[in-house]
Amino acid sequence: MGRGRALAGAVLSLWVGACSTMPVWFPTSGGAGPAGAARAEVGPAPWMRAVDRLVGQRPLSVAVVVHGTRVYGHLAGVRRAPASNEKLLLSMAALARLGPGYRIPTEARVRGRVRGGVVRGDLFLVGHGDPETGADDIHRLALRLRDAGVIGIEGSVVGDTSGFVRDRQAPGWHPIALHYIGLPTALSYEANVDAGGFVFDPERRAAISLTAELRSLGIFVAGKPRASPAPDQLRTVAAVRSSPLAEILRRQNVASLNLDAETLSKLLATEVRGEPGSIAEGAAVIEAWAKHRGVDATLHDASGLSYRDRVSAGALAELLDQARHRPWGEALASSLAAPGEGTLGGRLAGLPVRAKTGTLIGD
Repeated sequence: MGRGRALAGAVLSLWVGACSTMPVWFPTSGGAGPAGAARAEVGPAPWMRAVDRLVGQRPLSVAVVVHGTRVYGHLAGVRRAPASNEKLLLSMAALARLGPGYRIPTEARVRGRVRGGVVRGDLFLVGHGDPETGADDIHRLALRLRDAGVIGIEGSVVGDTSGFVRDRQAPGWHPIALHYIGLPTALSYEANVDAGGFVFDPERRAAISLTAELRSLGIFVAGKPRASPAPDQLRTVAAVRSSPLAEILRRQNVASLNLDAETLSKLLATEVRGEPGSIAEGAAVIEAWAKHRGVDATLHDASGLSYRDRVSAGALAELLDQARHRPWGEALASSLAAPGEGTLGGRLAGLPVRAKTGTLIGD
């Protein structure tokens, strides 16, 4: 800090106001830093006095935690809107529940058995919350159906719409929020956007893509691709899986992807509560995860778009410090942007940090 020295083994949480840019720093270890100086000196260390001068009377919270001890705090217990820093809470809860290597399936399912290579009815394309499903995944799934011996489908390819609640709103979202997020669905397709912007029928588009891929492989599909809720008691014929969760979270956190956050939150809610996930259910699961670790958070979403979300800088810094000692801690740190990457483009050049930023405009 001050002159760019690293906080060795430390976590710094810096919150500016309730609705401004709020970096959370997860510095890499190495080198003597202010944390060491703080232990060696009596009274405030020079870097602490420097932070005090920078903070002044601004509505800003700062917390620095080193190996489980808060060595500095300024309004650290004030609960503020985390904005996209809430994606850190989602990331921790998801990694703790699912693990860094978890891969999200997308399945081709049928009623009964395939007889003589022919699906006697519809083939259902069922997603489970992979926010990155796209044309390449659909191509791989078509190849696996062919390898499974499928030569024809008497019905249609049907994109399942029943995996998650089809909600796209949360308490505390301003109308402008809908310019920053599409519809979080269990079956996504190409980030649920096209050249014209957000799309609200990704399941149908995925079904169209799979139909075309199957036909290009010489597999007969009689019906027109469509979307509808899949029935219960289906049998999986073929499946593909996502990238490992740690890789998905890295792309989410570096670019601060709202759709990915709400989609993964719904997946987490489904895993924990066993029901179709919603934005509210996902937020409740993350909030409960934090509360179990002694953190008082009020959450309405996973992306941080809600102006009514609340958590303190001190609490978040303590959770991040705890995460360093978890089996998934390195995956979390690696998911954050380094200087010059993503939302840190043009920022913090030369500093050995990993960071997450978040911004809400206005009040």
